[in-house]
Amino acid sequence: MQDDAVLAEFRASKALLEGHFLLSSGRHSAHYLQCARVLMNPERAARLATALAAKLPHDLRRQINKVVAPAMGGVIIGHEMGRALQVDAMFVERPEGTFELRRGFSLEPGDKVLMVEDVVTTGKSSREAIVAIEAAGGEVIAAAALVDRSAGTAEFGVPFTALVALTFPTYAADELPPELAAQPAIKPGSRVQP
Repeated sequence: MQDDAVLAEFRASKALLEGHFLLSSGRHSAHYLQCARVLMNPERAARLATALAAKLPHDLRRQINKVVAPAMGGVIIGHEMGRALQVDAMFVERPEGTFELRRGFSLEPGDKVLMVEDVVTTGKSSREAIVAIEAAGGEVIAAAALVDRSAGTAEFGVPFTALVALTFPTYAADELPPELAAQPAIKPGSRVQP
């Protein structure tokens, strides 16, 4: 799937938003990708996951025997990646502020795990999810996301594959351009701000 086709999926689902947004990373942006909207259609979610799975290097794809995603944003794409790779999918969540497996989910020592997200901006949530997966006995051998908006700066210590890379400028609260500073920020993500 080419970048234009991926963006067409976001536009068709009204998932590419414009305004003033406070991202889960704590940074501000004039653009926001509401992956929950692009993934709300099961056929679209399956198409995107199949395309992302196809981008994974073949040798890695063969080794993966579990998919784990961070809640909330990664739950649907994690499930669809499990389907695309024909392996079990589960998620980590933060009941007390730190990611952990719950709901009877468990990993066997040495399980080869793909950690998958919807959008990566700084990679903080993904790195926290990887720590939780490894603490639960899994071996994260790759990371993936529908969208990489880190401008190539996100680092996970394992190979990282994104379906599409988008570079929208982001800003610290004290460096907002006047057009963003003039409007209130909307916090559309699920993560509690630090």
